[in-house]
Amino acid sequence: MATAVKIDDETKSKLEELQADIRRKTGSKVTQQAILSKLVGSAIDSRSEVVDSFRKTDRSLSETAIQQFNTGQIASGIETDEENIDDALYW
Repeated sequence: MATAVKIDDETKSKLEELQADIRRKTGSKVTQQAILSKLVGSAIDSRSEVVDSFRKTDRSLSETAIQQFNTGQIASGIETDEENIDDALYW
């Protein structure tokens, strides 16, 4: 069963270019659906790379942001460990 997928004009144009390029270089007519199926298959094979491509490029904090965060920290004078952290925080 086929399902319609909406794509913008620029992407549609690129898909048509790719389709024409395949036809020109291979002599075979290929449907846009076949191209998309092959692209999705390739994306599944390299799933982590595709997922990473949607991540923000730099997720680290700047030195200024780190300093700003650290200035908000205070020492309470209470020493804690894993066993008593809840008591120290929620007393």
